Amino acid sequence: MDRRGFLAGALAVPALGAASAPASADPASAAGATATGAEQLAARGWRRFAGRKVGVLTNPTGVLRDHTHVVDSMVAAGVRPVAAFGPEHGFRGTAQAGGSEGDYLDPRTGVPVYDAYGANATKLAGMFAKAGVDTVVFDIADIGARFYTYIWTMYTAMQAAAATGAAFVVLDRPNPIGGTARGPQLDPAYATGVGRKPIVQQHGMTVGELAGFFDGEFLPEDGGRVAELDVVEVRGWRRDQLDTGLPWVPPSPNVPTRDTALVYPGTCLFEGVLFSEGRGTTRPFETVGAPGLDWRWAEDLNAAGLPGVRFRETHFAPTFNKFAGTACAGVAVHVTDPHRFDAVRTGVAMIVTAKARYPQQFGWRPDNWIDKLTGSDRLRRMVDAGAGTDEVVGAWAAELAAFRHTRRRYLRYR
Repeated sequence: MDRRGFLAGALAVPALGAASAPASADPASAAGATATGAEQLAARGWRRFAGRKVGVLTNPTGVLRDHTHVVDSMVAAGVRPVAAFGPEHGFRGTAQAGGSEGDYLDPRTGVPVYDAYGANATKLAGMFAKAGVDTVVFDIADIGARFYTYIWTMYTAMQAAAATGAAFVVLDRPNPIGGTARGPQLDPAYATGVGRKPIVQQHGMTVGELAGFFDGEFLPEDGGRVAELDVVEVRGWRRDQLDTGLPWVPPSPNVPTRDTALVYPGTCLFEGVLFSEGRGTTRPFETVGAPGLDWRWAEDLNAAGLPGVRFRETHFAPTFNKFAGTACAGVAVHVTDPHRFDAVRTGVAMIVTAKARYPQQFGWRPDNWIDKLTGSDRLRRMVDAGAGTDEVVGAWAAELAAFRHTRRRYLRYR
């Protein structure tokens, strides 16, 4: 079968209407509205998967516009998956960072759920074989950062699909922080579960575009390409479009809002610093600080004139994670213009100014986790040597340009 043949018709789905299953009759049929890949297939009663042994890799973000979960919608339409697979945080989303839900029988649908988080390709291929999967369906909302683990679970699932001969179908969703690529590219010597392959820190691609990129650039030398790869494209979305009207479901417990997603590719770097990145507060990754800081950090950052962002002095006591129950001071990050805001540059500027202002409080995590997040030891070494924000950001200009050039052939949206 042609690699693009399995769901060729799904890319030209007629307007949602009479053929829809009850759970999928929704306002996405309005002219110009954004409709995810899932929305379009649900509108046709999931008939594209009739007769297929479907395994769905998803989590709570796999919802339709009316908030019905895709697995629930499939079961209601009579297209019952043979299995569901849960990434980090789990299929139903009950686990915290670095956790998952294990294997169980979903009480709502009776669909067997397998724990895919941390599984290598061989183990995941075994799960596919045990469940009898012949078609893997991926529907998870990514937030556009290399160190967000869902895209690497997708990569592993693509390896497993290649090994078992299963078709791989991505139900595409918009990238909630837009289509601009920014930041350093991963050095393969620093590959981990938060970055397996050399892409940049803020990749600016949808998961459907990434699937094509992975299949074309990395899988040929890493076990072989997927036998059948199809992407059901988003309808009515542009690369620079941030406001889609689609429901926001937190993709993980510490990304509660769209604003969190905007800052995450930059402020997540504080996971590698001896500061709190705001876990245990109501605004994780938008709140950063530590004991012993004061108002001067916000003043320094505002004086730097970073585009599209302002910083406010804030005080907080995290309920868990770093400094749990301890009074901290720092900054609240307020994005004022998301189209001008550069999360990666902002994160670098926050680190540079914090080290300069608070040399006694600032420090890297002893395990050099910052190197895993940035994809090499370059940022850490440059900051320690006294480099400024422009110098640090300029150091990856050539690799960022090369990544942007390579990804062009895989982009699906204007």
